[in-house]
Amino acid sequence: MSEMTQYLILLLLVTGATNYFLRAFPFLLFGTAQKPPAAVTELGTLISPAAIAMLVVYCYCSCFKEISFADKFFGIAEWSAGIVVVLLHLWRGNPLLSIIAGTAVYMVMIQKIVPLLA
Repeated sequence: MSEMTQYLILLLLVTGATNYFLRAFPFLLFGTAQKPPAAVTELGTLISPAAIAMLVVYCYCSCFKEISFADKFFGIAEWSAGIVVVLLHLWRGNPLLSIIAGTAVYMVMIQKIVPLLA
């Protein structure tokens, strides 16, 4: 076996073991019948919206840094995708559908529509 093959096999084993441990950790810590502490439950409800908020801030901050305000189509792809995500989520309430549709709108806008407008 080559050195690269050994490295890749070791990488897969370590990654798999780490993933397994991280998924099993809550059950090892709290057991299956025990209820987790209130602080853990509270964190579980707060982390997802906080992560989404960070992604939104990151997206729009990078949009403002990279595009000039003088550009007549300033942020049109980003704002269009954001509006689609919000409207779809309010209408259907499905985060996965909203994210996939927003990504699709953004990619079509960036690759097909914005170049035609410029």
